[in-house]
Amino acid sequence: MGLFSRKTEDKKEQAVKAVNINVVKSETKSMKDLYSVAETVKTKEGKSGEKRMVHGDAYKIITKPLVTEKVSNLGALNKYVFVVAKNTNKIEVAKAIKEIYGIKPVCVNVIRMSGKKVRYGRISGQKKDWKKAIITLPKGETIKIYEGV
Repeated sequence: MGLFSRKTEDKKEQAVKAVNINVVKSETKSMKDLYSVAETVKTKEGKSGEKRMVHGDAYKIITKPLVTEKVSNLGALNKYVFVVAKNTNKIEVAKAIKEIYGIKPVCVNVIRMSGKKVRYGRISGQKKDWKKAIITLPKGETIKIYEGV
């Protein structure tokens, strides 16, 4: 009856594995743990053997830097403004900044902007809503965004 004993042992092992998985999933992370970007940047080996960085969704999250007169004045306070995707949150933005520029932000503020109303003759409409993020960097750290602007 060795066949039946193996099946029961396999079931016991699967039950133990399921309990271990549930214990790992039940550990909740605090917001500080999620915000602290202690993850390493992924690397992938190319055809010739050299390692290159693999960026996840960082470039999908951060659309472009916002370049206005008001934003350039914020540069003196070590704050930078980016246009970000509409469905992102502060944690994702902080991780994307860390991944792209290699600097962990001190603070991230996110603002939802409504699109402006526009008119072309009799036809009226509205531009798309968008979201911007104000990133505060630690003292002494800078991002070279405004080069050549």
